[in-house]
Amino acid sequence: MKQYDYIIVGAGSAGCVLANRLSENPKNQVLLLEAGGKDKKLEIQVPAAYSKLNYSEVDWAFYTEPQAHVLNRRMFQPRGKTLGGCSSTNAMAYIRGNREDYEDWAKAGNPGWGYEEVLPYFVKSEHNEQIQSRFHGQNGMLNVTFAKYHRSPLADAFVRACQEVGIPENQDFNGAQQEGAGLFQFTIKEGKRWSAANAFLKPVMSRPNLQVVTRAHVKRLILEGKKVVGLEYFVGSKSDKTATVKAGKEVVLSAGTFGSPQLLMLSGIGPAAHLQERGIQVLHALPGVGQNLQDHVFCLISSLCSQPITANHTLKTLPQTLALLNYLLRKRGPATTSPLEANAFVKLKADLDRPNLQLHFAPVHTGSYETDLYNPDTYPRTDGYSILPTLLKPQSRGFVALRTAHPFEPPVIQPNYLEAQADREILLEGSKLAYQILQGAAFRPYRKQIHFPPAIVNDEMLLAHIQKTLETVYHPVGTCKMGSDTMAVVDATLRVHGLENLRVVDASIMPTIVSGNTNAPTIIDWGKRGRFDFRKI
Repeated sequence: MKQYDYIIVGAGSAGCVLANRLSENPKNQVLLLEAGGKDKKLEIQVPAAYSKLNYSEVDWAFYTEPQAHVLNRRMFQPRGKTLGGCSSTNAMAYIRGNREDYEDWAKAGNPGWGYEEVLPYFVKSEHNEQIQSRFHGQNGMLNVTFAKYHRSPLADAFVRACQEVGIPENQDFNGAQQEGAGLFQFTIKEGKRWSAANAFLKPVMSRPNLQVVTRAHVKRLILEGKKVVGLEYFVGSKSDKTATVKAGKEVVLSAGTFGSPQLLMLSGIGPAAHLQERGIQVLHALPGVGQNLQDHVFCLISSLCSQPITANHTLKTLPQTLALLNYLLRKRGPATTSPLEANAFVKLKADLDRPNLQLHFAPVHTGSYETDLYNPDTYPRTDGYSILPTLLKPQSRGFVALRTAHPFEPPVIQPNYLEAQADREILLEGSKLAYQILQGAAFRPYRKQIHFPPAIVNDEMLLAHIQKTLETVYHPVGTCKMGSDTMAVVDATLRVHGLENLRVVDASIMPTIVSGNTNAPTIIDWGKRGRFDFRKI
């Protein structure tokens, strides 16, 4: 039986950073296990091709339970299943959240997590190509940039239209102030996706003390009393062959907001009654495992465009082929950037301490309620553009549970989208604002007609539109929350309460969701946080 000092479960956004930092010390023997395969799929590296990754072999392709407040829809939940995890399959937006999000974490009993305490580690991880200030770094491994080789004129029109309704311009959402409208920055480098695998893992994979094993689906953690001493995982694609490895120092779960609580529960760690219902021996009762699920959701407000300048146009066969050739040969054109282009953070009430609405802007529209947002093959070829009103601080809470005791069975995912009345009210107000922005003078040269919905007649009809178009921004967090209360799963150093040699390090530890896209906070350079510096353990 092989033994390592550290075993990391999941080579996603956090796991790649950990593998890099833990293996910096040549005395540490580090094993990184990834259930998916290597990130060889071409569409991973081509930024504009990210939507082609949905439903593919690099996507877990989960679904929620029927959502009672969203027309009982079972809603798609894409999750990266490859080196880099979701950083290899997402839209690459680089947003850290709001200062007050981290202040909330610290106030909730998590010392060391206040904004000024985490900011140096954001700065350290980042190489920002354009912005130089105390909020940004130029020497980190994670490349961050504005779109350099392609941007439609619609992005600038969106920013101007926001200003028309009183939303100020903001050239840095991760700087002194989050509120305002501006252009996205992305985790892209030289026209190529710059995932956590590209940034942190691949440069160090030749280290003799780091072993990376793909297609290794973990079956269970191994406990001796209250000490985690190793784990058992399935080898390759065969579900009948397993291997057991020991951890001399720690096992670190970085399997994500769905995967980490699932593995804990499969190992007998979690809510006692639920484990007993699934026939699993309770080795360590921890009621908060799988609870506190939070996620961002958005809906669609779209306009038809009078010019052939949107992503719908490039989806046509010939232009798409030419765009791909341009990308492969020159790293230029629309394939070099995310389908997202611009963004705004908005306070719907002036007395709020942070924005409660995000407006993603994309030069694409989906056309009808029958279109699958996650399958571009179903998009219309008629040019259009969309604002996606996004709920930033949802009040609705859900959970992740075991469907069965079988490790290959997808977990029960119940986010309870829009269960809270406040969530519905914010999306209603946000959708009206988006509709107003699309009517602005800045869009006049491009606007053919606002067609989705064609008109806002009353709140009842608008809510029906929201329910039909609502989708996840795939930002689930919170199911192994950090804290000291009875429902907390890990402490402020991310050690699992009541157990030795086990931590959880991924977005599941967030007590409350950040006000913005969640990948940047997940990639934060965890291995350099004071007491949480693995190299000093």
